[in-house]
Formats: sequence, C-alpha cells, structure tokens
Amino acid sequence: MKRIQQLTLTAATTVLCFGCGSTGPLISTPIENIDAIPLKVSDLTETEKHNWGHLDLVNDTVPGMSVDKAYKALIKHKRGKKVIVAVIDSGIDIDHEDLDGNIWTNKDEKPNNGIDDDNNGYVDDVHGWNFLGDGYNEQLEYVRILASGNTSHPDYNRAKAEYDAEYPKWVERKTQYESIYQQVKAADETLNRFFGKKEYTKEEVNAIKTDDEALSQAQQVAQYMFNNGLDSMQGALKELKSALTSFNERLDFLLNKDFNGRVNGDNPDDFSTKFYGNGNVKPVTKDESHGTHVAGIIAAKRNNKLGANGVANNVEIMSIRTVPNGDEYDKDVALAIRYAVDNGAKVINGSFGKSFSTHSDWVRDAIAYASEKDVVFVHAAGNDSKNVDVKPNFPDDNVNGKEISNTYIRVGALAPKYGSGILAGFSNYGKNNVDVFAPGAEVYSTTPENEYDTKGGTSMAAPAVAGVAALLRSYYPSLTAAQVKQIIMTSGIPITTKVVVGGDTSNIQPFSNIVKSGKIVNAYNALVMASKIAK
Repeated sequence: MKRIQQLTLTAATTVLCFGCGSTGPLISTPIENIDAIPLKVSDLTETEKHNWGHLDLVNDTVPGMSVDKAYKALIKHKRGKKVIVAVIDSGIDIDHEDLDGNIWTNKDEKPNNGIDDDNNGYVDDVHGWNFLGDGYNEQLEYVRILASGNTSHPDYNRAKAEYDAEYPKWVERKTQYESIYQQVKAADETLNRFFGKKEYTKEEVNAIKTDDEALSQAQQVAQYMFNNGLDSMQGALKELKSALTSFNERLDFLLNKDFNGRVNGDNPDDFSTKFYGNGNVKPVTKDESHGTHVAGIIAAKRNNKLGANGVANNVEIMSIRTVPNGDEYDKDVALAIRYAVDNGAKVINGSFGKSFSTHSDWVRDAIAYASEKDVVFVHAAGNDSKNVDVKPNFPDDNVNGKEISNTYIRVGALAPKYGSGILAGFSNYGKNNVDVFAPGAEVYSTTPENEYDTKGGTSMAAPAVAGVAALLRSYYPSLTAAQVKQIIMTSGIPITTKVVVGGDTSNIQPFSNIVKSGKIVNAYNALVMASKIAK
C-alpha cells in the first residue's frame, strides 16, 4: 500500500509495509554527455507528469526519451510504414477512445462466423488471440510446482523455500492491516460524532483538546494519517481496504496450492496442443487494466486532445491475452510469441515475468524463432529490485550466459528525475542481462472503459522501448530487427553518475555497472542514427 510505511497504533500493531528533417541534412548528432546539464529541482507540472517519458533531458531537464523533440524535428512531415506491434499481456480494451483506430485487424478472418477463414488454426482471431479463455486469477509458478507434488522437479526445493517465506508474510500483513483498518474505522466514527459531520480537516483535528481517552486516540490516529500524506480518513480507509483486497487475492489465488485457475481446458505441460482459448482479446474485468495501459504507452493516438500520447504513430496493436492475475504459463507465452510472429508482428512487447519457469526452453525457442524471423522482442526486466545476473527472471534469452537471440531487449525502469535517484527503486538490473533503461515509474496511460491512470513498473518501461522500436521500423523499414536493437542500445544517452540501485540507499554504483549499454533510451538519437545506417 502506498504512503503508509510503518504505523504503530498500539503496542501490538505494526505495518510492514528517446535522421533527417523532411528535407536537408541531419538535424543533430547524438548527445554524448549530460553531466553538466542544469536540472530543475521543482516538482513536475501536471502536464509534465502525464508526459514526462516523452520529454527531453537537455531542454526539459527530465530523463524522458525525447519523443516530442523527435516528432517536431525529425518526423513531423514524414510518412512512415504501418508496423504491427504485438502486446502479449492481460488483454486490451480494443474499443478504448484513444486506441480504437490503432488496433490490428486480421483482414483474412471473417468476424464471429465460427470458421478459421485464414487457416492459421485460430478461429475468429480478428484482433489477436486469447490463450486464457475466461481465466483471470492464477497461482504463482512456484506454487504450481509445489502443488504438482513432483519432488524431483529441479526447482522444487527452491519453490518450497520461497513459499515457506512468502505465505506467512502475507498472512501476517493481512492480519496487521485488518487490525489497522478497524482502528482507523473506529477513530473515524468517533471523530464523526465529535464534529457532527463526516468530512473534517487536518486543522480541525489538530485543534481538538480533550481529556477523553477514546477521542484522544482517535485524534492521534487521524493525525498520523494526515501527516503521512493522506487527505482524509475516508481516503485512508479506501487505501487500507484496497490493500486488504490485494492481500486476499494473493492468499486466495496466487499463493493457494489448492486453487486451479486453468479454465481453458488445456494441459499446460503438453506442447502438442496449440489451438485453445478464443478470439476475445479484451480483459475479463475492468480491474484487468495492465494490457490496456501498456498498449496506450505504445500506441495511444497522439495529440488528439484525449488523455495520453503513445510513443509510436503508424502502429497497429495486436492483442494476445496471455497474462493472468498471477504467473503466466510458459506454454501460453511460447505460443503467443509464435502467433505474433506468424501473423505479421514486427515488434513484440512482453511486460511480464517470473522467477520460476518450468518450461523456459519452450519460451527461449520462441524468442529464438522471433529473432530468426526478424522480429524485435522487448521484455520488462521485472520489479523485484534484484540483480538478474544473479537471480533468475524469466523469460530470458540466454543459456548459461550465451544469448540465443540478437533481437531481444530487456528493459529496466527510470524514475522522473535526474541524479542519483534516476532508477526506479523497484526495477531489476544487471550488467549482463538488462540492456537499457527507459521511463517506467509514474507513467500515465490508457485503462479500460475510456479511462486513464498512472502506473509504475518495468511493465511501463518495456512498451516505451517497443514504441521506439516501432518508430524505427516504421520510418526506416530496411533496418533489420538486430539493427533496431543495436541502434536503441548504442544511441541512448550515457549516464556517468552513480545511482541508487534497487531502492537501497546503501547500494550506490556507477550506472554502467547495472546495465549492459550504460545508457537510457532516446528516441531522437535513435532516429538520427537510424537515418545514417539506413542510408
């Protein structure tokens, strides 16, 4: 739960809580160093908050990808080629006002006739495919390993250790939050009676002078909530209730060894069956907003006076629903990648991942297939604040350090500020296995039912890079997928300062130590470099 980090109300209650112009020569060469840039220290404006990932580090002193600068200076009067970007995720609201004109349509498939018109094995796959069927909640992979009862599984002991550490922790958190919720609720009711109204201010609470023990404790509870950035006690109750909902979902589904979320009738351990699921690529519930948010970062219509701007124009989003509320199945991911490649995607975004993978070879084979077929695969590094060179995060593109693809890009997340805190504290990192960093914290984008929201994660950084890859493939279609990856990595802005790693202020390292390229992605520089290479 955000904001509340530690709260002691009674002795027993604690919360753990980034060419040419339309005519003429190249406009610019890549920025080589940024150490001398004067940076503003004021908070971002509301407009900047909603668009910070598109801003320019030199002009705006915000570590965005210079997307707006690229459109204005390099591609404003150019006509690009349509590029299909596959989003392997939780499903997309393809009817969203800011996405509906940018959704891929399989022109060889007649909608809703129950026939596989294009003979690709998938019936009525008009806008993509849904491998989950009607499924939504799922277990985590290590829970599935334990639930299988296969003690000879190579990861069984590691899975058991993880479960034994995680399950009690979430039970304890649930218990603590329930206690806190009841105390905040009781305090709010006491203050409602005292003031004779439901809404009251911090100043009103501070002005209370009383010898009544119950009213005094209610005052202390409210003061703590106000002092921790909450606007009201109702807001505190809302956040606590949201956290409890999340904890219950984790315990009831993700960590429940007896739960079976595989409702599509398919055996996830049998790779011989491939044509399961259905053609409904939309989320099952409004809460399943992740895929829509990711799609908007790539392809929300630009400058249409609606909520968000995508990185890329000239894109069509192919929705492949594969990621549940829990860990995705390796079989679904492998088949989703192959479906995307076989149906024309030139860029694939994968904003998902996990620490255990029973059939990681199936997914690696699919990543290699995408590489062989000239497709860029962009993957989120993960949100565990860990070094993925040391601790695994799947899917990956290597076996014992040897890469099997030269078109796979793994992306870490940046925060909207330059300096030692440029890395998002939650972001995974790795000198060998994370290629670049891109804007990922506090990113504003589309959510289901024509709504918009701010979310954070490497899940948001990956589609930012997928958008840049789509721009390069659109305006310089002669470039290979391998060239696109190399341009993105080489053209980025080098960060030569030391940074806080994994949110741990005691772990401060040179940026070059925690990412292969040593750079943050820059769309402007990538387009400049692409124009040179394409010539």
